[in-house]
Amino acid sequence: MKLISWNVNGLRAVAGKGFDSIFNELDADFFCLQETKLQEGQIDMEFLGYRSYWNYADKKGYSGTAIYSRHEPVSVTYGIGVDEFDHEGRVITLEMPDFYLVTVYTPNSQDGLKRLDWRMAWEDEFRLFLCGLAAKKDVFVCGDMNVAHNEIDLANPATNHFNAGFSDEERAKMTQLLAAGFKDTWRELNPDTVKYSWWSYRMRARERNVGWRIDYFLASDHAMSRVRSAGILNEVMGSDHCPVEITID
Repeated sequence: MKLISWNVNGLRAVAGKGFDSIFNELDADFFCLQETKLQEGQIDMEFLGYRSYWNYADKKGYSGTAIYSRHEPVSVTYGIGVDEFDHEGRVITLEMPDFYLVTVYTPNSQDGLKRLDWRMAWEDEFRLFLCGLAAKKDVFVCGDMNVAHNEIDLANPATNHFNAGFSDEERAKMTQLLAAGFKDTWRELNPDTVKYSWWSYRMRARERNVGWRIDYFLASDHAMSRVRSAGILNEVMGSDHCPVEITID
């Protein structure tokens, strides 16, 4: 099975940039989206053979996630069950017969790390949520996790050390999540490869490949044995992020 994750930075915007063609060409079993930036009824975008699941933020034009699935889930959960964190449409979980698929749009700590404390609390609750799932069956987690974990994961680590997405605090939370029983699928299979999934719109960053790897597929430790490949599809345009993918047994 093929699983795709893509932060589209506004689904209505990317719909005008060939999203339907990209979707069909990638031909995934599960296609997860982050930062859809819309409310229910603002777009009609369904694909033959797929069911779709949507989590909308209370705030209009903000955040939001979605999953298109060829396979009918056992159950669907929206959010992580903590009211403080469940108003921004950030998490959808599909329970399949032998695994959970979680898509997440992790909160950005914002300029000057203004939202870092909220982000740190979110990280702790999200980790508990994932560990609870992993105690039951395999878990695959995908999405824009808004952190470059190690220096290899961004072009300019020295100048970004105290910036959102590469602060010591955010990186430590990713380390803590992995230590709790998860693997970074791309880094496990490509330990020394430099490849990015997000580029600023400023200063021709994508053209110059001055980017960050902040989009992930994680697998619970047991589930990692099912991962056959991991990819970063940086040739796909339409957003400031590119899709990431895994194939699994």
